Amino acid sequence: MFSIDDDLANLLAALWFLICWVGYNRYALWKGRDTACLASVLHLYREDWMRRLLLRDNRIADASVIGNLERNASFFASSTLIILAGILTVLGASDRAVSLLADLPLVQPVSRGMSEIKLLGLAVVFVYAFFTFSWCMRQYNFAAVLIGSAPMVGERHVSELERKAFSERAARVISMAANQFNLGLRSYYFGMAVLAWFINPWLFMLVTTGVLLVLYRREFHSAVLDVMVYTQTLAVEPLKDKNE
Repeated sequence: MFSIDDDLANLLAALWFLICWVGYNRYALWKGRDTACLASVLHLYREDWMRRLLLRDNRIADASVIGNLERNASFFASSTLIILAGILTVLGASDRAVSLLADLPLVQPVSRGMSEIKLLGLAVVFVYAFFTFSWCMRQYNFAAVLIGSAPMVGERHVSELERKAFSERAARVISMAANQFNLGLRSYYFGMAVLAWFINPWLFMLVTTGVLLVLYRREFHSAVLDVMVYTQTLAVEPLKDKNE
């Protein structure tokens, strides 16, 4: 059985993981409202996309883009089911998995009960990922319907105000779908961090913190964000060289 210190370490690691995962999702949503980030800048590009869509009669390319985005979400949803199947398989042979891990360096000895709790925690992460990816797929379906209902160029009874409202509404739906996709990808990142829990709870906390920093840098301080902001604002200052 575990000592009190081992139980406390695992509890602290699980709490820190939840704080980082849930807290970062809320923080990114809050900070993105008034700070340039990948989500906010891409929403501006989606609004430009929808405004330009209303200026052309042929929308085949636009429908193709939506289809590609939906297929990306479908790929991750299918992959998540495969991962869940693997986790459930390991859960049925947890004794053997524990014995294999025990031979690795830095691995903290665990009981079968604790290893099953860790596997269930990992399964919960990917169950959440599956629901976000599947909801993302549905929202891209909604966006495809909106594009199909977009007013044509020659429709005289459609006012400019209605066209503007449509472009904002369609861009918002696509951004909502992209946000769900982003949540699913973050689940994969944090799911990778959970693997460190099987080695050591302190390593788990360290890896979780590392994942948090990587996500923050890529969403708020990445080179690709600088390029998109530069293009969107037509800035004239040279970009700083960044390796990302």
